[in-house]
Amino acid sequence: MMPSHPEAILRAVFGYEQFKPLQREVIQNVLKKRDTLVIMPTGGGKSLCYQIPALIFPGLTVVVSPLIALMKDQVEQLRQIGIPAVFLNSSLSPHEYQENMAQVRNGEIKLLYVAPETLLTPRLFNLLESLPLDCLTIDEAHCISEWGHDFRPEYRQLVAARERFPQAVCLASTATATPRVRQDIKSTLRFETSNEFIASFNRSNLLIEVQPKTDPTVQTLRFLERFQNQSGIVYCFARKQVEELAENLSRLEFSARPYHAGLEDKERKANQEAFLHDDIQIVVATIAFGMGINKPNVRFVLHFDLPKSIESYYQEIGRAGRDGLPAQCLLLYNYGDAKKLQYFIDQKEGTERQVAFEHLKALRKYAESDVCRRVPLLAYFGERYITHNCGMCDNCLAEEKKQVEITIQAQKFLSCALRSGEKFGAGHIADILLGAENPKILKFDHQNLSTYSIGKDLSRKQWLHIGDQLLQKGYLERTEHGSLRLTPEARQALKERQPILGVLLEERQPATLIGRQITGAYDEQLFEILRSRRKQLADDARLPPYVIFSDRTLIEMATAYPTTPQRLRSIFGMSEHKLKRYGQIFLEVMQAYCQEHQIEPPLPSLEKTKNAATTPGKKPRFIEVGERYNRGLSVEKIMLEYNVRRETVINHLTLYLLEGNSLTNTDGLPKSTLSLHHQENVLAEFKRHGAKYLNPIFDALQGTIDYSELSIICLYFLVGSQAEDTLPDGFPP
Repeated sequence: MMPSHPEAILRAVFGYEQFKPLQREVIQNVLKKRDTLVIMPTGGGKSLCYQIPALIFPGLTVVVSPLIALMKDQVEQLRQIGIPAVFLNSSLSPHEYQENMAQVRNGEIKLLYVAPETLLTPRLFNLLESLPLDCLTIDEAHCISEWGHDFRPEYRQLVAARERFPQAVCLASTATATPRVRQDIKSTLRFETSNEFIASFNRSNLLIEVQPKTDPTVQTLRFLERFQNQSGIVYCFARKQVEELAENLSRLEFSARPYHAGLEDKERKANQEAFLHDDIQIVVATIAFGMGINKPNVRFVLHFDLPKSIESYYQEIGRAGRDGLPAQCLLLYNYGDAKKLQYFIDQKEGTERQVAFEHLKALRKYAESDVCRRVPLLAYFGERYITHNCGMCDNCLAEEKKQVEITIQAQKFLSCALRSGEKFGAGHIADILLGAENPKILKFDHQNLSTYSIGKDLSRKQWLHIGDQLLQKGYLERTEHGSLRLTPEARQALKERQPILGVLLEERQPATLIGRQITGAYDEQLFEILRSRRKQLADDARLPPYVIFSDRTLIEMATAYPTTPQRLRSIFGMSEHKLKRYGQIFLEVMQAYCQEHQIEPPLPSLEKTKNAATTPGKKPRFIEVGERYNRGLSVEKIMLEYNVRRETVINHLTLYLLEGNSLTNTDGLPKSTLSLHHQENVLAEFKRHGAKYLNPIFDALQGTIDYSELSIICLYFLVGSQAEDTLPDGFPP
């Protein structure tokens, strides 16, 4: 029997321990039959906000969705956890369509997914009028607004469905909406302002990086080398570039295929399915790819070219890390790409042209910023980001840049911009300063300017960086055609020779963001075995593997070694339905692996420890380990003596402390590799949630810290707690 309380449904049906921010509040609002607008980032849990009410309402929930792939994916996942759901769209044969209609008519279905065009047909209206319709959900609601980045006229007509079914509560949801778009959605659907729920737009598990685009193919190859056997998306501006890059990657034995609107429908669909089913790792695509792709284990998104707007960029990087585990996003940026977009903008007219120009201006400001990436990104959506250091972007992770006086260099650059008529971009100004003899210099007679060749003490890259800083400091402004114009502040600074501080870029290439473990420390051999078994089951059922279990679920299995149904039940994403359907299959894999490698599964709580470690006449293993450590045996020697992994020793020492024992030598404990800032954040969560379970800490930190690091800091937290809340030397290490 289906539970009737949201928390009970969350655990039993979906396999999650706790709600994400705002989910509970949204669900309660919907259950009270109050029309609701919910703005949540990708991966924030929008689907549960209508799926849980759908299981509580006695009648039907209709979900309007813009893409066939999205409907199919959602329905497959719901069926895997025992929820009766169907979709109606053009991908069905006439027989399948009639069959699904009959199930809806007979009251056998809880969730019906439809396209907006399908919902507005007399045929479906007549069917729904004969049924108790409790909820109308409009997914990707930004499509309603003409100011949204993906406006669809048919979405504007959905107000007719609202009028036709006034008894149904309406939930509109989206991941990307500026304040203006939100207002447009509410006014179109006639929502009350008070029923608006806006979660933070911050995706804290995404590591965001912008690199100057110098040799994009080489930069792409270097980036992809970090993600062996992991899924990712590479976005390009043009179809031709997609084809060339996909071909080059395939030739270099990367598992990659192209995706763009110019491909035959059959090939495009086959490439998408291969990506979803883990038959290939990389999709090289235009923006035609992605909307409705709910693949949770995308570990990276690379923008080979500049996206068209901040909203597009946010939505595209949002396809990474939907499982809550860390993922990486790289944007390759140069002025040439911006100029290419400007050319297309110039072909537009009126308001459309102005809107496109404002989008490009905001995107350039973001890419050229030297502050935390999250500050301008979230500000675009009306959110103020106040954290001092996010620890998950290139600017925050970079070494502190030393400010020096760049007055002379700034004066040279500003003078050159002024003397060349304020009609050129940074690249041309740099060429003048360097004394270049290219055709453009000669065409405009710029070799005769007094500023020609006065900047040979710096490289072109350094001059471009000077230009970027002068833009950020407000001494220059960029016209809509891309040329640089002096501001009144710049003219005053030149006249009065005011000192200007900035950064002189070093000639060496800045270090890329490598070395961060994307999914954390776990038993990789076991994970690969579990992943292989999952793939077999998925192929047999013709499903994407993540529909059976997410990577995060397998990683938790490969960390905790659950070898009993009770332990498996506590794993993230393990619903009762999936436990019955797949539990024994995966238990057998883990039991055989633990037996072969003589692994003693860790115990997740003190209560389970007490119940499990009671062999008559013999000390529990964790007591043995704790005592041997206190007698001077190092962690490494304990690993060798018991033939166990480091994580198992840490687990035993943790259980030893949980039993009320103490450790006499904290200097020999494993050291955390996290930054001091991250260690303090983790410690704060242990103080808030306690140390008996790691799952609440992992979720509170949104998966940005892996379990091995949490285990180490848990150890220090327990030692410190026993010492009257003072942490021992070595924490933070």
